[in-house]
Amino acid sequence: MSVGASLTVTDQRRAARHPVDFPVIAEHFARGDVKLHISNISAHGFMIDDAEGLDRGERVIIRLPVIGRIEAYVIWCRENRAGFQFERIIRFDDFMQMIDTLQPNPRLRRSR
Repeated sequence: MSVGASLTVTDQRRAARHPVDFPVIAEHFARGDVKLHISNISAHGFMIDDAEGLDRGERVIIRLPVIGRIEAYVIWCRENRAGFQFERIIRFDDFMQMIDTLQPNPRLRRSR
């Protein structure tokens, strides 16, 4: 029997990902506060590049600019990277405002 998160939002792998350089302190449900580095983000989730010790199905709560606190689940782990899916989809307007905050360089932003 598989143990892990039972997700209601389907994995939206085709969602536009935005490169970011955003360190965050996540609240891990078993390990307490853990430092993570978000390297890309979409309205459906994010990827970190320092995923040592995380396994599929684990949950964290992070705080993002504009969005505030949001829960996410580990969907995949490979080498030192992990992909997370948000427990809810972020509204487009809020997401674009957050990207403007996380990517101050307009050349890094994808066209809208």
